[in-house]
Amino acid sequence: MRKVREVTATVVEFAKRHHDPVLEQTLRSAFAATVSYVIALRLSPEAAPLTAPLTALLVVQVTLYATLTTGFRRVNAVVTGVLVAIAFSLLVGLTWWSLGLLIVASLVVGRFVRAEEFVPEVAISAMLVLGVTTHGDTAWARVVETLIGATVGLACNLLLAPPVWVEEAGESIEGLARRVRQLMLRMGEEAAGQTPVHRAAARLHEARRLDHDIVEVDAALRQAEDSLRLNPRVREGLLYRVVLRTGLDTLEICTVVLRVLARTLTDLAKEREPEPLFPTDTGATVEQLLSEVADAVVSFAVLVTSSTSSDAESAEERLAAGLRQAASTRDRLARLLLQEVRRDSRHWQLHGAVLTEVNRILDEMDTEHRSQRLFEELDRNAREQREKRPRITELREWLSRNRKDTAGRPW
Repeated sequence: MRKVREVTATVVEFAKRHHDPVLEQTLRSAFAATVSYVIALRLSPEAAPLTAPLTALLVVQVTLYATLTTGFRRVNAVVTGVLVAIAFSLLVGLTWWSLGLLIVASLVVGRFVRAEEFVPEVAISAMLVLGVTTHGDTAWARVVETLIGATVGLACNLLLAPPVWVEEAGESIEGLARRVRQLMLRMGEEAAGQTPVHRAAARLHEARRLDHDIVEVDAALRQAEDSLRLNPRVREGLLYRVVLRTGLDTLEICTVVLRVLARTLTDLAKEREPEPLFPTDTGATVEQLLSEVADAVVSFAVLVTSSTSSDAESAEERLAAGLRQAASTRDRLARLLLQEVRRDSRHWQLHGAVLTEVNRILDEMDTEHRSQRLFEELDRNAREQREKRPRITELREWLSRNRKDTAGRPW
């Protein structure tokens, strides 16, 4: 046990010096598997009790919240598979036809015990155990090893605080914003000149491909949200989750509107080919407007991912200044487009659509609009928390009132 404590201290110290979440998770997984193997060597009759470290690796999740929510289902799936393998080892042993029956029985039993998404692990565990033993006593040793691995895996997530993935999620959000910016800049450059239909259509396809980027960012954000739940490193987990989630929602709306804008410019290119999309002055204003909106999108992403209040304040100032400049350019573009419509009213719907779509993007990033959404989301989360856990909410309110009363006393 002395060696175990020394290894634990070394792992914790190394993790403190290197704050890379991937590195921390790798160390935690390796540590859990090693400790479970050492314990199983003393408690299991097997010479190489590898089921214990295997279970520990399955149970140790990326986040503490995922461990507590899915770890027990994993244990349920693994133990069920081991029990099914025990029955088969006592009755028929391992043959080609018994292996097929084992898989079918494991999948059916997995559904019955409600292993949910871990039903395949019931069959995997059963095959692993049946493949290494044909004796009931040894199979029961696998159950002991499974429980050891599950216990060590859960304990590691409780004793070694899981990494927080907020920084990685923030980088994903900022990366999405920069890809949106690059697309806007290309659309603005092409709108200022003579744009062939195939080139405008290419920008439309790029805008549609942003949906795949949003899916990847959403996965990173979900991981970050889970890492904030029940994590002792984080004090304002709910606030961080709401800020990041509402920020991604806003960017997703902006990408949808950008796709509509790309569709409008493609239709305009079809109608005006081989002429330019806009007259020279109007096209230059469109390019300037999209450039300013693109910069505002990046400023918005920096704002929602800022980790300190000072960074957030400077980012909010840059965003507010960028939005004011973009609004001024939009008004100038509206006057130019009005003059164009008076000269030639054939494409007035498309000209009006360009202004409408830019207005929607600016409105989504407006600071007042964002503050209102944040308050609404915080209120909604607080209301759901009260409805799901009324007793815990009452206890927190009682403790809060007692603190206020104690603080107001002269002694």
